[in-house]
Amino acid sequence: MLLISCPYCGPRDEHEFSYGHEAHIARPTLEQQQTMSDAEWADYLFMRKNPKGVHFERWVHSRGCRQWFNVARHTVTHEIIKVYPMGEPAPNLEQK
Repeated sequence: MLLISCPYCGPRDEHEFSYGHEAHIARPTLEQQQTMSDAEWADYLFMRKNPKGVHFERWVHSRGCRQWFNVARHTVTHEIIKVYPMGEPAPNLEQK
């Protein structure tokens, strides 16, 4: 079981949260979308990183304050390395 530290409510059990997938993915602008090929659009929609190591993820405190935030989590050990607000850039962390 993970203990996730919500930046607004403090440490809570993982069952209070919902995973929001990979963080820091830039959505193409409407203009870019109109010129993208089907393969480029499919790549944007479906292709995500799957690292063995630190991964930057979005989470929402769905059974609490309902706020979104980012988490840097190690995918092998499930260690939560850093929790930071939405809108902040990914922290510069050494891969563990």
